[in-house]
Amino acid sequence: MDKKTISFLEQLLYNTDKDYIISELTNTDNPLLLHYFAANYNWNSGFDIPRVILENEACDLGTGLLIFHYAEGYRMLENSDGVSSSSLEEWKDSLNKIYNKLINFEFKSQNISFDPDLTKIQKYKLKKNNPNIPDILINKSPGEVVDIPKL
Repeated sequence: MDKKTISFLEQLLYNTDKDYIISELTNTDNPLLLHYFAANYNWNSGFDIPRVILENEACDLGTGLLIFHYAEGYRMLENSDGVSSSSLEEWKDSLNKIYNKLINFEFKSQNISFDPDLTKIQKYKLKKNNPNIPDILINKSPGEVVDIPKL
């Protein structure tokens, strides 16, 4: 990614105008920009912006998997009842939407790889508790591994 794009990404990440950010992310066709933004997103700011990223047609499967895990999707895999009984409605609804989009392969591209970095023991425990967990949620996604700049 060139310096101009990284500079734009930094400006976008630190912008306080949510409508502007949403507009820019909605109108981009750059899957790497979406991926880098999601990887550097401040999750204390809610799920509106990650939802916009996921709804963008340029959003890659690897970015969807990144968002799932950064939104604490592991907790859903560990204990789905704990998530469904959560009082955090926005989190619960967003996690369910991401989960469904991932398991239904509702992404047009699989060019950016994301590895949730789960250990063999973590994967074993998850599969032992729920043998039906789709592998896509716990394994490295297909595509090219990209270095994510920390902004």
